[in-house]
Amino acid sequence: MDPCPFVRLTIGNLALKIPVASKPARSVVHPSSSPCFCKIKLNNFPLQSAQVPFIPHENHSPDSHSQIQPIAASFHLSKADLDKLAGKSIFLKKLCLKISIYTGRSGTTCGVYSGRLLGKVSVPLNLTGAVTKATVFHNGWITVGKDAKGASAQFHLNVKAEPDPRFVFRFDGEPECSPQVFQIQGNISQPVFTCKFSFRNNSGDRNQRSRSLQSEVGSSRSWLSSFGSERERSGKERKGWSITVHDLSGSPVAAASMVTPFVASPGSDRVSCSNPGSWLILRPGDGTWKPWGKLEAWRERGGSDGLGYRFELMPETNGGMSAGGIVIAESTLSLTKGGKFVLDLSSRCGGGGGGGSNGRATPGSATSPVCSPRGSGDYGYGLWPYCMYRGFVMSASIEGEGRCSKPTVEVSVPHVNCTEDAAAFVALAAAVDLSVDACRLFSQRLRKELCQQMDLLG
Repeated sequence: MDPCPFVRLTIGNLALKIPVASKPARSVVHPSSSPCFCKIKLNNFPLQSAQVPFIPHENHSPDSHSQIQPIAASFHLSKADLDKLAGKSIFLKKLCLKISIYTGRSGTTCGVYSGRLLGKVSVPLNLTGAVTKATVFHNGWITVGKDAKGASAQFHLNVKAEPDPRFVFRFDGEPECSPQVFQIQGNISQPVFTCKFSFRNNSGDRNQRSRSLQSEVGSSRSWLSSFGSERERSGKERKGWSITVHDLSGSPVAAASMVTPFVASPGSDRVSCSNPGSWLILRPGDGTWKPWGKLEAWRERGGSDGLGYRFELMPETNGGMSAGGIVIAESTLSLTKGGKFVLDLSSRCGGGGGGGSNGRATPGSATSPVCSPRGSGDYGYGLWPYCMYRGFVMSASIEGEGRCSKPTVEVSVPHVNCTEDAAAFVALAAAVDLSVDACRLFSQRLRKELCQQMDLLG
């Protein structure tokens, strides 16, 4: 089945120049000694914000400045989004990207924004042909604002759109209910995977609802337990969850296994950042499971609870297993509203970030190799994993607590070279979704599918 068309709109190379003679009023902190930031708005998409480095006025190009980010924010537009925007632009004013630039630090003090508006920029957009070819809408300096003497500041930015086709997968049920996974293309959907949720006990046994991984892909118990922690104890803990992804022939092609229990911190009923639970994302190889990634999750404290997470890719060593990985995503999802888990290395491949989606710019994370592991890997892109994982990799939509969650997974086409590549991202999405339940307050009871027989009898 063909991938779904997507367009990625990126905003980057942000910089600000203010003439030395131009001194703001005494109540305003001069940008040369204080950070600047901007807020970026596209129609009804969530507002994004980004830091804007200040550079000396004599510099004509921001490219050599160490703080300049090639991509500071991005918007991901599906075919439905593009159709909606095109329909609105016919009857309303032309579609524009709106950017407000502020001096001072971002954030609020006593509920009031601490930054001071310096100026606004509007960039007209025409996304009609962006599905098939890259389009640059602006690249250069724009004059913004004037002080009492008439001197103007200059704001540099690059705005472009480029095709970003993706494979889209959707669970037809909650991961703990062992659902099918469908591939989506427009109004067409077809089954591609089945999931099997089960419990893994210390002895390696499973409950009667599923086969063991050992019988499916060979013995891997000895090293699997080494990634976990020795803090298992009775009481406030959730442990042993596992979900295996099978192709339509019934062969296991990926798995997610909880290797560190989700345990309540002493004196509380929540999983803390200092003591997170963790999952291994596994792929089959050489007759056994091999770790591909590790996901840690915990419950954030604060006014609104959030699911904190950290995802790291694990290098494959010849014959041996290494517990060390490279963190490529670390962020928070709202446990009330849900959100998107995102792997996007755009900023890291020449500047960048990793993270999730909670209404701010997407910095993110992982999927399958863009340069095949069967190749030399020498593409001039730098060290592993950035030689293999570039740009947008994947995202998974996750519902909040108490809601029926059927994750939708988007995977960038260049990162899918085989069935196992896609399945690994599906398993990762399932692990993130199950972590929402694993991080529920221990004063709240889980649904029966997530409780072992001992827990139900207790």
